[in-house]
Amino acid sequence: MSVYDKLSELNITLPPVSVPAAAYVPYVQTGNLVFLSGHIARKDGKPWAAQFGKNITTEEGKLAARAVAVDLLGTLHVATGNDLNRVKRIVKVMSLVNSTGDFTEQHLVTNGASELLGQVFGDKGVHARSAFGVAQIPMGACVEIELIAELA
Repeated sequence: MSVYDKLSELNITLPPVSVPAAAYVPYVQTGNLVFLSGHIARKDGKPWAAQFGKNITTEEGKLAARAVAVDLLGTLHVATGNDLNRVKRIVKVMSLVNSTGDFTEQHLVTNGASELLGQVFGDKGVHARSAFGVAQIPMGACVEIELIAELA
């Protein structure tokens, strides 16, 4: 099954690449690797501002991380020359989770992104991962995720 068939089955429409909010580019390719800059969680078109352990639940966070993964796929689509079927493997995901000092479920929040990547790419979507709790993320966003992919 094509990646686009899977996206259609999941009722996912790829968004356009987000305009960078500072001095960086959305992605850089070197050799067969493409590095996607961090994408923040958005809700209703605005940064999804919240802090885990204070005013957002782990389950809501999984939805936020999934939404970030959809945005990352939109950027990856452009980075691949508009052909996600060129993705040989999702290599690594790094997730920053805006958390209080006593919140310890960053890994569960990040599952929202990891699980979607697995659904979309199958075995090619299984990746290495880091999930960190951080004191703050730009614009108060609850989650920021970056991704590295290998292209065929």
